[in-house]
Amino acid sequence: MSIETIIQKATIEAVKTLYGAEVNENQVQVQNTRKEVEGDITIVVFPFLRFSKKSPEQTAEDLGTYLSKNVDMVDSFSVIKGFLNLEISTSYWLNVLNTSYTNDRFGFKQADEDSKLVMIEYSSPNTNKPLHLGHIRNNLLGYSISEIVKANGNKVVKTNIVNDRGIHICKSMYAWQQWGNGETPESSGLKGDHLVGKYYVEFDKHYKSEIAELSEKGLSKEEAETQAPSIIAARDLLRKWEAKDEQTVELWKTMNEWVYAGFDVTYKTLGVDFDKIYYESDTYLIGKEEVLRGLKEGVFYQKDDNSVWADLSGEGLDQKILLRSDGTSVYMTQDIGTAKMRFNDFSIDKMVYVVGNEQNYHFQVLANLLDKLGYSWGKDLYHFSYGMVELPSGKMKSREGTVVDADDLVEGMVKVAREMSTELGKLDSLTDKEAEETFRMIALGALKYFILKVDPRKNMMFNPEESIDFNGNTGPFVQYTYARIQSVLRKAADKNIVVDPEQNITDISAKEKDLLKRISLFPAAVKEAGDNYSPAIIANYCYELVKEFNQFYHDHHILGEPNADVMNFRLVLASAVGKVIQKGMNLLGVEMPERM
Repeated sequence: MSIETIIQKATIEAVKTLYGAEVNENQVQVQNTRKEVEGDITIVVFPFLRFSKKSPEQTAEDLGTYLSKNVDMVDSFSVIKGFLNLEISTSYWLNVLNTSYTNDRFGFKQADEDSKLVMIEYSSPNTNKPLHLGHIRNNLLGYSISEIVKANGNKVVKTNIVNDRGIHICKSMYAWQQWGNGETPESSGLKGDHLVGKYYVEFDKHYKSEIAELSEKGLSKEEAETQAPSIIAARDLLRKWEAKDEQTVELWKTMNEWVYAGFDVTYKTLGVDFDKIYYESDTYLIGKEEVLRGLKEGVFYQKDDNSVWADLSGEGLDQKILLRSDGTSVYMTQDIGTAKMRFNDFSIDKMVYVVGNEQNYHFQVLANLLDKLGYSWGKDLYHFSYGMVELPSGKMKSREGTVVDADDLVEGMVKVAREMSTELGKLDSLTDKEAEETFRMIALGALKYFILKVDPRKNMMFNPEESIDFNGNTGPFVQYTYARIQSVLRKAADKNIVVDPEQNITDISAKEKDLLKRISLFPAAVKEAGDNYSPAIIANYCYELVKEFNQFYHDHHILGEPNADVMNFRLVLASAVGKVIQKGMNLLGVEMPERM
């Protein structure tokens, strides 16, 4: 239990004992004491004046006297106007240190058989192109949210739905048939996802040219878009695929396998994984069956052209197409099928979709459709809606081949990390192999931290150079502080100094106490991050912790401290900080170098 919770509960008891009044936790405002004021915890007493019928100062005096007598960890108190400032005992802070140092699960809750099962969907790529910068934010958020939800004592299933069928993949297939000349990943030297993406761009180039040509002949833009030979051919491929035409299905399988092999490399590089992968080609028929059932039961309706629709105007939404006039499925159909399949496969208590905010409407519709189809869990689906990510150069368009490719971005980040580290002489003591591995950790740490430190619901600008700065609120700054701590601990070991978790001191400095206060806030930060699905809370907690440590390190000797008990205390303190940094950064998927 945190010190804030202990004081909050004791204050509720104090108000009841002193004034015979019942107050709840929301009425007890407990906060960290401001730096310029003596004390550790401050209680705002104004809400209690109507019970005490006394001045703010006298009410604070009453409460302070009660708490210092009845709560062992309260050493003393002071009153400034309507604020009661409590001094917490050194023994309490030493206990925080001991717990964080010895308990490997400090800040984390353990899942048990009664824990909720949370399924978290992220990534959801299309098999017509490689992963890009937007996918990076999605994957990093999804992975980190999964780890944070797990750290809060839940069972987690990380899942991915691969959009492996539909008009988008048929466009790549048609372009490869027309202009590919049998090209393969092996013959071209390209990763499979890059090769297929190349033909998606190729399709768009020819399609636009055909539209322009038809427009010159007097067709409207809409007519040209539907009558262009390329789109007619792609739609024909989609119909053939749904009819299980052998040759079409074979080409589809081949090109998708190229893409999956490419995706696997990118996922491994990013350090993200999945417990279960679903494929749209497996789920869309289940969705189709559900839509036809809904049509039969009068939940949906059919237009004269045979297309099937849902009328959601009663829910403040719109009309939504579920099956096209030719009987082919849309994304919504697949999502209905996927949802049903998942709830059949797992006893899910909570389903979280990590999908960009441009899909807000889609998920409102999905929840309503599932509810209309009679699934009690439909309305409980949670869309974790996050903002877009851009580079200083502007927005990305995959059809035009102007996306920032994920593989290229990571490669570029490693290059920047190598150049900056070499220039600063940070890794001069490492072998070439160790240095390359550390460049990789710095690059990915910079990328992940820069993206995850931002409130996920906001749009963001990603700046590669800024993210790799070794100073300020960056991944490399946190990693460097961690490596500094490990260096101190290695030097202590080299001197045969044995670190003893049992402390033999009675007094600690203000800076040391500030650092222990910051450590004590870690469990609350993990809980808050879980409640809000926000890795940014963890990232910014880690930044505040390393800032606090660097101030302590600047003002205090560790190995140079002549008093053996004080030196031992500071070694344990530094080690505990390192452990908490590592735990926090691991929740973000960031690896921590031992040397930098």
